Order: sequence, then structure tokens, then C-alpha cells
Amino acid sequence: MFKILVIQTLNNLSDERTEYLINDRLSFMRFPGLGLSDRVPDAKTVWLFRERLTQAGAIERLFDRFDATLRNAGYLPMSGQILDATLVAAPKQRNTNAEKADLRAGRIPEDWQDKPSKLSHKDRHARWALKFTKAKRQDDGSMPATELAIPFFGYKSHVSIDRKFRFIRKWKTTDAAASDGARLREGLLDKTNTASTVWADTAYRSKANEDFMDKEGFVSKVHRKKPHLKPMPRHIQRSNAGKSVIRSRVEHVFADQKSQTGLFIRTVGIIRATMRIGLANIVYTMRRFLFLERISTAA
Repeated sequence: MFKILVIQTLNNLSDERTEYLINDRLSFMRFPGLGLSDRVPDAKTVWLFRERLTQAGAIERLFDRFDATLRNAGYLPMSGQILDATLVAAPKQRNTNAEKADLRAGRIPEDWQDKPSKLSHKDRHARWALKFTKAKRQDDGSMPATELAIPFFGYKSHVSIDRKFRFIRKWKTTDAAASDGARLREGLLDKTNTASTVWADTAYRSKANEDFMDKEGFVSKVHRKKPHLKPMPRHIQRSNAGKSVIRSRVEHVFADQKSQTGLFIRTVGIIRATMRIGLANIVYTMRRFLFLERISTAA
């Protein structure tokens, strides 16, 4: 059944579409070990299996189990680690101002408590955030000086990859409004990496993080921020540019996940969102492992 979840995540399929394609395609049927005469699990069975894994909190253990397989195959975390986060969209909620105030305070709105069916369809954990992006180039070829702030609703996927093989080694799911930098001190750093260097963008630059890394024996290669109301010193520009060459590798991980698996939350609640993001991380790591194995075989 877990192989069916891998197929579903890899191809960004709904439960119903997963059932249909396993019945329709021999390649989809062979991967989970089913034959032509075998009964294919229906959409409800797929949902129930995933839900039981979700409620058991099994996704972290499954990820650690595959990470142990990588280590046994010789893919140890090496050459330092790179941290970053990406926003993961979820279905937008239509709530009143009073309901929003209750949710921000950690309370369940009174009207929802008397309507279990309504409460089950309300995502109380996803949050709004602003996604900053560069404006498009103008017709005359010039670039606007200001950035665009786009409202975004959903969750955030935080990862730490090893620099050598680019496998995801540590990960965490939060709401979209959560700070990137604070997650560094919440178990996102991999202490088993053979090197102590840590790369990250300016969101992770803070005195608390620098003190934490120094105390834990890590070497910070986190980008430095621009001084307030002052131009960026030339030597810091050069330093950040050199760090970006390495740090940018983590962006390839998110690009691969979003192009291949979609990385969109269809469910309600952070527990199910963690399951979805965890599956996407496992599938990415599996694909990366197969890619590196093919390279080593060809060599």
C-alpha cells in the first residue's frame, strides 16, 4: 500500500485517479506488485491507509527509515548542509473577521463548535503570509526597483539538505506565517553531517542563530543582511555572492518537487499537511537516489 502512496505522490494524483490509473496502466500495476487478476485497492482504501499513517505520525519514522537505507548504501551526509523553506499552497478559507480573530488566538469559533461537519472542513492551522517576488521587466527593458508582495495562504516546508549528495536529511512543516530563521534551532540542523558548515539565506541570520550554531559546533555561512538605510558594503556583496553559488542548490530541490509532485495541500489541518509534505520529501529522495545510482553504474 505504501508503494501506491509513492505513485500517487510522484504523479500528483487524487485517490480516485490513483485507483483508475492502477487499473488502466500495467506500469502502475507492477510497481506495487499487483497482477492482472489481483484486486486493486479502491480510492476509499487508499485514503484510509494514508489517514491511518497520518494519525499514527508514521511519516517521520518512514523518512528516517529510508534515510538509514541511504547511509547503508554509502550516501552519508557530507560537505556541510544547506537550509531553506518554501511556501506550499492550501485551499483558501472564507472566514469572518471574528472567526479570524479566534483562530489567531488559538480558539475554535463558537459557531463551529456546534457544527461538526463545518469544523471538519475548516483549516485552523494554515495561515496567510506575504510572498515577495520581483516585478516583471518593463517594455523598455528596465526592471522596477520595488518588489511585489503577493498574499499567500497555506503552509511552509523547511528542509536541510547535505551539500555532497543533495538529499533531504531534516525537514519540518509549519504554517506559512512561521519564521524561517526560528526553525534552525528546532532540530533542522543535521549533527551527523561530516562537515560543520551551514549555508542559508538572510532569513536565518540572527544573533540567536549565530550563538546557537557556535554553541553546537557549526560554522555559519549564512548570508549577511544589508545595513539599514545604507548601501551594501562591497566585501559583503562578494561574500554573499560566493555563498549563493552553494546555497542555490537547495532551490533545485523545491523546483523538482513542485514540477514533479505539484506540492499542493488538498487536505485540512497541519497533521495531514505534514503527511503530504513528508511523502513529497521521501519521493524526492528516492528519485535522487536512483539518479545517483544510475550515474555510478554508468561510470
